[in-house]
Amino acid sequence: MRVIALLATYNEERFLGTCLDHLIQQGIDVYLIDNESQDRTLDIARGYLDRGLVGVETLARQGVYSWRPILERKEQLAATLDADWFLHLDADEIRLPPPGGDTLAEALARADREGYNAVNFMEFSFVPSRESPDHDHADFLHTMRCYYPFLPTFPNRLNAWKRQDVPVELAWSGGHKARFANLRMYPESFPMRHYLFLSVAHAVEKYVRRSYDRGELSSGWHRARAGLRAEDIRLQSESELRIYRTDDDLDAKDPLTRHPLFSR
Repeated sequence: MRVIALLATYNEERFLGTCLDHLIQQGIDVYLIDNESQDRTLDIARGYLDRGLVGVETLARQGVYSWRPILERKEQLAATLDADWFLHLDADEIRLPPPGGDTLAEALARADREGYNAVNFMEFSFVPSRESPDHDHADFLHTMRCYYPFLPTFPNRLNAWKRQDVPVELAWSGGHKARFANLRMYPESFPMRHYLFLSVAHAVEKYVRRSYDRGELSSGWHRARAGLRAEDIRLQSESELRIYRTDDDLDAKDPLTRHPLFSR
């Protein structure tokens, strides 16, 4: 069974190699939509062509972060690329199978065999702490070990799905939930690690300095991120967070419904 991850990037040189390595190890092919990155993102991507990365295209940015055109392009690709399942994700995410030893591709194949055509992911957000504030380096997976479970609504990351003969919608939910006729969601959420930001300076670069699409802001998208000010960024203490040990030990109890970074 072939799974293609639909991955959009803009200045993701910090995360892209780690993300691609993980997906390929998990048996997943990748199609990349680059939103006119200004860093080394495309150079890194080209090194993976023909070894897991099956295609790269550029989507014009036009000076602002516009999420809807990216999601609509992913909808188009899911109707045309040759795959059995698709996965919508970002470069700062590590998507995982449930505990048990399967790869992600094998776990999706099992869900397919059992008659399901969509999978939700449970998000575990990894962040710097006051005691360990800077992980803006290539080894962040090993050094940034503080996290919290995040679940503002259920399902919140319903974004793996089996290829459909009918349109699959992503943009309606900002990419959080795929929607199509006769959707049958697998009863167990797969885990995902989300590396929200690596340092205060990275948070400022990623969220504060970004220009957001005014139409999307007026529709209610991005407001918390767009409202973030550098002086409001406060790191949590490790005592407020959970410590990562293994993927099998990720603790989903009592999830937060808002990201503390955007709740000041």
